[in-house]
Amino acid sequence: MWALVEDNTITKLMNNPRAMVIGDTRHSRKIFELWSKSELEAIGIYEVVWDNTNKKDKQWYINTDASYAFAGGKVTASYGSATAKEHADTLWTAQDESDGKGTEGEVATRGLKYNFIQTVKKQAARILQDTDWYITRKADAGTAVPSAITNHRAAVRTKCAEMETAITNAADTPALETLYTRDEDGVRPLGDLPTLEV
Repeated sequence: MWALVEDNTITKLMNNPRAMVIGDTRHSRKIFELWSKSELEAIGIYEVVWDNTNKKDKQWYINTDASYAFAGGKVTASYGSATAKEHADTLWTAQDESDGKGTEGEVATRGLKYNFIQTVKKQAARILQDTDWYITRKADAGTAVPSAITNHRAAVRTKCAEMETAITNAADTPALETLYTRDEDGVRPLGDLPTLEV
């Protein structure tokens, strides 16, 4: 990304090279490939340097739009303070109901907790689905379900319940994020659903 700086003010941002007129001179987009950094800067074109200090993972936070500044001979793009996404559901208020937006007390927006719990439930359901045929065969033909399968299915349900409880008990968005953050060995505090050992 580049910025055109005129009279120490950013006048244009460019995501891609393009032809442009600067002053009385028309420049081809090829200058972005052929000219050196100092040659581009001599006509006011600066490559944007990104400062991601305040940028956070968009799974957990809402980042501000980038703001651009020219100082010390460089153009910097930076972010303001990120806002944590709601970890709990938000409900419609009496004012919202008066404004015709929704019914007071009902869910207006699902929070991260609800969404993560739904994801864990779906993952557990997919894992259990792989061995559902044992249960169907037992119901249809009376064939016993192997104990390894019974134990595995019970372990999936138990771990799913533990994960749901941990998610529910997270105090805020940073606490939820911590549950999902894997260490150098790939282990996360929330854990993972068991897989069937074949």
